[in-house]
Amino acid sequence: MSSRLLLLLAFPLVSLAAPDRTAVSIVGEKFFVNGQPTYAGRMWDGVSLEGRLMNSRMVQGIFDDLNPATRARWTYPDGTAWDADRNTREFIAAMPAWRRAGLNAFTLNLQGGSPEGYSAKQPWHNSAINADGSLRADYLARATRILDRADELGMVVILGLFYFGQDERVQDEAAVIRAVEASVDWILAHGWQHVLIEVNNEANVRYDHAILKPDRVHELIARVKARSRDGRRLLAGTSYGGGKIPEANVVKVSDFILIHGNGVSDPARITEMVKQTRALPDWRAMPIVFNEDDHFDFDKPTNNFVAAVRAGASWGYFDFRMKDEGFADGFQSVPVDWGINSPRKKAFFAKLREITGGLK
Repeated sequence: MSSRLLLLLAFPLVSLAAPDRTAVSIVGEKFFVNGQPTYAGRMWDGVSLEGRLMNSRMVQGIFDDLNPATRARWTYPDGTAWDADRNTREFIAAMPAWRRAGLNAFTLNLQGGSPEGYSAKQPWHNSAINADGSLRADYLARATRILDRADELGMVVILGLFYFGQDERVQDEAAVIRAVEASVDWILAHGWQHVLIEVNNEANVRYDHAILKPDRVHELIARVKARSRDGRRLLAGTSYGGGKIPEANVVKVSDFILIHGNGVSDPARITEMVKQTRALPDWRAMPIVFNEDDHFDFDKPTNNFVAAVRAGASWGYFDFRMKDEGFADGFQSVPVDWGINSPRKKAFFAKLREITGGLK
């Protein structure tokens, strides 16, 4: 039986891409791209890398601030005013270098993330979603440029829809549902097959709308999966805050599991989180992906990245600028330097290349 037929049988609702497109699919606990497991044949330290998504949190690729009172916060170090199009141009220019180092996926978000790393309050207004749940054309235009380039490069995009601190800008539950459906339809209409949906970043953290909270967020995952075009649907899930194990309602409906390592200072806990997830009563074989972790120590023999790899999970780098650090630090800190220009970034991408062997 051919690998193409096996793939269709394993996941019949995800069609294979045309030769010039990038199509992500899932077989068991592995991600496939265009019918082949990612990092095919790659071994590191006795561990197979096949089927992993080694990723980085790059959620500010379409960032803007619609609040005039806070927009000046994002002035560039040279005194130049914030420029959303410049930000996206520089993001796209950096993507090939990320990929060459072995990065085959990244997280983008329609409502971004805190440009300060962690914020008690978020007075800035960064959202591709209008109050009524419709989508902003300028944000979608920037996102389209990034998604098209990722498609060309063979990279997978984990696209988040909502972020706490910005979700309250959507007026009610009906508007939240409208935004989910509009986002899915936009992706399907473009024919993109390299996009995974993260309904919201860290569903268990400070959301205003009940349908975005842990008890009900599975309803939105199900809505994503229910929409299709030409027999094709999107793969979907949601993420939890650092150290949190997914709950049964999300496990039952998700295509993959997203968990975070923020606040997990002991790599042994990363290993335990993967084991606990696989031991859940409602568990079935699917990929486990850390798509946010703010722990580094890449020069040490054991760190969160290495622990996730050895446990059979994918791992995602979360890089934000700490207080008093320079411009070059922080993929989430605005204004963003998207290059590999800080000691921390260089250490991550060096470790990534060591583990994955890089990508052509």
